Amino acid sequence: MPPTNRDVLEPAQVEPKPQVRADQVLISRLGLRIPPSLTYSDWERAGVQLSRIFDSSAWCLGDWLVCGQENYADRYVRAIDAAGLDYQTLRNYAWVTRRFQLERRRELLSFQHHAEVAALDAKEQDHWLDRAEKERWSRNELRRRLRGIKANKKTGAESAAVIPRLAVARERVERWRAAAQQADDHLENWMVLILDRAAEDILSTKSTG
Repeated sequence: MPPTNRDVLEPAQVEPKPQVRADQVLISRLGLRIPPSLTYSDWERAGVQLSRIFDSSAWCLGDWLVCGQENYADRYVRAIDAAGLDYQTLRNYAWVTRRFQLERRRELLSFQHHAEVAALDAKEQDHWLDRAEKERWSRNELRRRLRGIKANKKTGAESAAVIPRLAVARERVERWRAAAQQADDHLENWMVLILDRAAEDILSTKSTG
């Protein structure tokens, strides 16, 4: 029997469902079912597994959107709506995904590690990811190191281009500031990052259209 649409993400062979232990953490669409007898080691292990699932889903959703933009330019937004996904979040995932081909992604580092260095050129990306992997930096530690480098480069700021001043409503500025704080970043850095992402998203879509 030929495969149906339902078979797209199904395993090749149906295996019997494993028996659920009474002390096992279960994932449902609405959250976690946590047994009262859960030990600390099992709780910690569950956190590691959830973190890996999150990283994998970010990469997979990013790859999925890039594929849609490249192959179904007139229909992919409809698929996003049908799946109930947030387009802006997917665009962020896709931007990082485009910056790292599958073979350049580091299994020992999180998606957020890659996102921190995504705006750099490939050589610098590899340099910082190598260090983060070797020295086991957290995402926050990698971000701190990168900020230190940016601060040292400010002495050459006079050679940078200056964009025109914009008259913007206070409410919009406060909204941007809140978003930057949510991302644990300074407003100026956050604005540059968002503009870089938007520009690359638009230019890459046009080049494939």
